[in-house]
Amino acid sequence: MIRDDIKAAQIEAMKAGDKAARGAISLIQAAIKNRDIEARAGKAPESDDALVVEVLQKMVKQRRESIEMYTKGGRQELADAEAAEVAVIERFLPKQMTAEETAAAVEAIKAELGASGMKDMGRVMAELKARHATELDMSKASAAVKAALS
Repeated sequence: MIRDDIKAAQIEAMKAGDKAARGAISLIQAAIKNRDIEARAGKAPESDDALVVEVLQKMVKQRRESIEMYTKGGRQELADAEAAEVAVIERFLPKQMTAEETAAAVEAIKAELGASGMKDMGRVMAELKARHATELDMSKASAAVKAALS
């Protein structure tokens, strides 16, 4: 489980005296704990790893947006700190599908569902998320689905 990997990495970072990694891992654990609390009230994902991956993907997206803003604002030291956190977070994410693999998955689902146009985008996206949520950035997958259906 990804949670176990995160806990082991935190212990390893503490022993190694790696303050940057330890700080990033603490942020990861806090975000996961917050998501666990939210999940109690709503519908929880099917698997624990799906919940953790969802949190990690959100954290990476937020940090990439921050990097972009810091770079535009001339604050390279802050951008570098965010990039270091992204590197730590990405260690725990499953391998992401390539553009070709994503396109192949979209085509397979499109054929399976008999999707023909943009009106079927919701169905295709729902199936894609159900099958490949942990391996895909859904915002990038959305562009692939649009391209396949138009």
